[in-house]
Amino acid sequence: MTASTPLLVTFSIYLAVVILIGFIAWRSTKDFDDYILGGRSLGPWVVALAAGASDMSGWLLMGLPGAMYLGGVSESWIAIGLILGAYANWRWVAGPLRIYTERAGDALTIPDYFTNRFADHDRLLRVLSAIVILVFFAVYCASGVVAGARLFESVFGLPYEQALWWGAAATILYTLVGGFLAVSWTDTLQAGLMFFALLLAPSIIMMNNGGFEATVDVVRNFDATRLDWFDGGTLGMVGVVSALAWGLGYFGQPHILARFMAADSVATIPPARRIGMTWMILCLVGSLGVGFFGIAYFANHPEAAGPVDANSERVFIELASLLFNPWVAGVLLSAILAAVMSTLSCQLLVCSSVMTEDFYHGFVRKHASQKELVWAGRASVALIALVALWLARDPDSKVLGLVSYAWAGFGAAFGPVVILSLFWQRMTRNGALAGIVVGAGTVIAWKLIAVDRMGSGLYEMVPGFIAATIAVVLVSRMGREPPQEIQVTHQQVRASLRETGY
Repeated sequence: MTASTPLLVTFSIYLAVVILIGFIAWRSTKDFDDYILGGRSLGPWVVALAAGASDMSGWLLMGLPGAMYLGGVSESWIAIGLILGAYANWRWVAGPLRIYTERAGDALTIPDYFTNRFADHDRLLRVLSAIVILVFFAVYCASGVVAGARLFESVFGLPYEQALWWGAAATILYTLVGGFLAVSWTDTLQAGLMFFALLLAPSIIMMNNGGFEATVDVVRNFDATRLDWFDGGTLGMVGVVSALAWGLGYFGQPHILARFMAADSVATIPPARRIGMTWMILCLVGSLGVGFFGIAYFANHPEAAGPVDANSERVFIELASLLFNPWVAGVLLSAILAAVMSTLSCQLLVCSSVMTEDFYHGFVRKHASQKELVWAGRASVALIALVALWLARDPDSKVLGLVSYAWAGFGAAFGPVVILSLFWQRMTRNGALAGIVVGAGTVIAWKLIAVDRMGSGLYEMVPGFIAATIAVVLVSRMGREPPQEIQVTHQQVRASLRETGY
């Protein structure tokens, strides 16, 4: 694809706007709390849309439509699992976490919360959880850089080495300058752009196919198995459970949990949940619609199917270019860039917060000033970005294969620990340590042994989450009762939730 003038203009305007937002956020960033968590000042719309945009990434406009295009409606199970998991996270984790992190020493990061929640004076929890976050997110950030580079490479015909820098530069700049406020404000803008693209694109594609019923008829005649929720019988119970289990990952994703922690009050959570879930459901339906309607479109126009048959993840890009005015296509393709940038920016910021709060402030400069911490945070963003660029220099590097189970790694390592820490007073520091180690270790071992060597189809999230939960309970039961001050704090949090009617 050769970039047209409308495409260049729309991309340029979009990039200029997000950079401008970064500099506006700079003026509102007074201390480290502002830089890392926005001063816990976000309202329901920003909390909801920032959480959604930081979650979905380029997968929403490239990976999921591509999977639907290849596999048909059986790929919808993963979307159902994500919706169920996201709702449970909003309903039962968001409010308690918002209160608990403030009561537990005004924790700014997940490692900070674990340390304060369990009175971990040895700071083993801080170090272990921070290492898990940095390892998995370094790979996640690299994958985001690669996705942005592939977009610029595809749309503008740039060599990969140049596209790498162009795809990452704007995201790094506004994250480094504006911190959490810039990331959250731009996420809100990006969520709106993604929402527009995923409402408009499937509607126009369906109309071009002659309507919904005509589309279904074409797909049935082309390949009837793509209308089968069980993929012609090949998708058994293990496959369905594995797809639904993606929803368990939400409980342990630091970049999503940070949005809950940044809400201005627990009263913000219920309206944010309604906004966020509406946005998510409509976007997932739109994404699946692009892939499904794309099956019918390219069945009717096989001469145009070459690029999509070669790489199914291009289905959104090709349909936007073929069916829309160049100016509208520019806006739609900017939505892909928005999805990539929103996730990459929040991942950079989480890594920065861990390096600054949990290592620099926690071990190197305990009495550092707020201004020093802000600049340390900005330096950390730059450092993590350079690491991500280095990892992404070879798009076929084996390290990028880890991304396929990084979601499971976070979900299994942190999910059970977060849930039980909020609701089980008897949980101990050693129980939390065991949960993190066993959860992450099980995911990695299952992937390497059961999946890669033995061909198991069970998603590593399932055994990882179960094993971590058992480890937390058993080790906590074998230990002493938590200190009295921890029990009192836990009871106060529960009382606050009852008072707010949450």
